[in-house]
Amino acid sequence: MISFIFKRVFQSVIVMLTVALIAFALFRFVGDPVNNMVGQDTTLEERAELRDRLGLDDSFFVQFGRFAKNAAQGEFGISYQHRRPVSELIAERAPATLELALISAFIATAIGIFMGVYTAIHRTALLSRAMMTISLIGISLPVFLTGILLILLFGVILRWLPTFGRGEVVQLGWWSTGLLTTSGLKALILPAITLALFQMTLIMRLVRAEMLEVLRTDFVKFGRARGLPDRYIHFKTALKNTMVPVITIIGLQLGAVIAFAIVTETVFQWPGMGLLFIQAVREVDIPIMAAYLVMIALIFVVINLIVDILYYVVDPRLRVDRAATGH
Repeated sequence: MISFIFKRVFQSVIVMLTVALIAFALFRFVGDPVNNMVGQDTTLEERAELRDRLGLDDSFFVQFGRFAKNAAQGEFGISYQHRRPVSELIAERAPATLELALISAFIATAIGIFMGVYTAIHRTALLSRAMMTISLIGISLPVFLTGILLILLFGVILRWLPTFGRGEVVQLGWWSTGLLTTSGLKALILPAITLALFQMTLIMRLVRAEMLEVLRTDFVKFGRARGLPDRYIHFKTALKNTMVPVITIIGLQLGAVIAFAIVTETVFQWPGMGLLFIQAVREVDIPIMAAYLVMIALIFVVINLIVDILYYVVDPRLRVDRAATGH
C-alpha cells in the first residue's frame, strides 16, 4: 500500500510539471500583457523597462523555471492587472468557488444516488419515469442555458431569488462564507442547482445502470432464495457493490465542478476563481491564468489519489488481489 502511494505521488509530480509546462507555453501566444498595462502615451523606452522588470524578455525556460520554483512554494508571481500577488487573489476568491463546488457536489451526490437507486428498484413506476425524463433534460441542456433559464424563472418572473453576486458574507478568519446569512443562502441556491444538475443526472444514470447489473447477479438471486429482506439486498448488497465506479465518478466530478465552475460563475457573476480566470484571459494576465490551471490540475491529482485509496477501503477484492500478486 505504501509503495503504491509513493508511486502515485511520483506520477502526480510528473503530471503537475507537464501541465505547468503546457499551460505556460500556451499562454505565451495569447497576447502581449504590456499592451493591457500601459496607455497609448507610453514611450517605447517605458515599455521596454516594464518588460524587463516583469522578466518578459527572458527566455522561455528561464521564465518557466522561475514560475515552477515559485509555484512549488505557493507563490505565483504578481498579477499584471491587479498589481498584487496572485496567491492573495486566489486566496480571496477560493472560498467562494469551493463553497459553491462543495454544496453543488453534495446536492448532486445525495439526490443522484437516491434517484439512481429508486429508478433501479422501481423501473416501471410513474415517478421513476419522471426522474428519467428529468435526467434527460439535465444531461442535454448546457450549463449556461440552464443558468439563464433559472435566472429568468426564479429571478426575473417570480423574483424569489437574486440573479447575481454572492450576497452578504461573514469572515471566519481568512475564509468568507455566505452560509451564515440569509442573502448569502439565497444567492447560493441558483448557481448551486445550475452546477449540480448535470453532475446529478450523470451520477443517477451510473448508479441505476450499476444497480441493475448487480441485481441480475447470482449472489443477489441466492440472497433472495434465502429469504433475505429486500431492504438488505438493495442497500447492503447491491448498492455496496456499485460504489467503486460511483466513487470514481463522484471524485472526478468534484474536480470537474471546481474546474468548470467558470461558466456558472460567469453567468451569475459569482466572485470566485473561475470569474477571476475569465477576467485574466481578457486582460492577458498570464500569472493568474497559469496559476489557475496548475491549481485545477493539483485538485484533480489529489482527488484521483484519494479515489484510488478509497478503492481499497470499499472493495476488499482489490486488497486480496494485490496481496496474492505480492506473494
